[in-house]
Amino acid sequence: MSALLQVEGLSKRYWRGDRDFSALDGISFSIAPGETLALVGPSGSGKSTVARILLRLVEPDAGSIRFNGEELLGLRGAALRATRTKLQMVFQDPLAAFNPRATVARLIDDPLRIHGIVGRADRPKAIAALLERVGLAAELASRRVHEISGGQRQRVAIARALATRPALIVLDEALSALDVLVRGDILNLLAELQRDEGVAYLFISHDLGAVRAVAHRIAIMDSGRIVEEGDAAAVIAAPASATGRALVAATPELPVFPRLPVFKETVS
Repeated sequence: MSALLQVEGLSKRYWRGDRDFSALDGISFSIAPGETLALVGPSGSGKSTVARILLRLVEPDAGSIRFNGEELLGLRGAALRATRTKLQMVFQDPLAAFNPRATVARLIDDPLRIHGIVGRADRPKAIAALLERVGLAAELASRRVHEISGGQRQRVAIARALATRPALIVLDEALSALDVLVRGDILNLLAELQRDEGVAYLFISHDLGAVRAVAHRIAIMDSGRIVEEGDAAAVIAAPASATGRALVAATPELPVFPRLPVFKETVS
């Protein structure tokens, strides 16, 4: 099966005072359609830098990113905007990422309007359908972001990401601010959406319990490099890298979350 996302040799350096440091040092990975790859590692390992580069919020110093067969880093203007409909992101804290005084309807309306997905007359119905798709009542549309719970906000963020019918959603520590019961609910939702919509995920997290439930494969990062990659359950059960062993040792009692269906590649 052809990769949906193919990252090759991605590098990024930053300056801190009069010294520079490597945030990413030639990393490579791929994600197939409908697959979940978890990117894990200690703080400062480069995970969020990967997410920002994929969304073209930061430009890399070197490397290639092919998405849906196109070189993402070569896209500009209208071509980049069109590609962004298929590549969406869910942030760690929607309250910080969005205007907290905006209504839920406004948040979901924006991608529908900006990308011309649904006409003005049909947008209220589309917003209601998206809210219901993520397990929220349509009546929530009139509420402001700061008036709803953290779990509801994250579901709204997922509904907004789904509005453009993406092929890949990047989830950057999207569950870390939620309590364990809400995390289980969101993991169930992600599994359901993947099963029904065929969406792929890049799941960035330090929560190995959630990773074990949601990921088909795992890539462990340290100091801007991928130091281990493989089947998620196998890597967590017996990590081969020192970083992997340290991460597992720091989480001695992994919570039990529902497991995503096994990903199977099909011959195209």
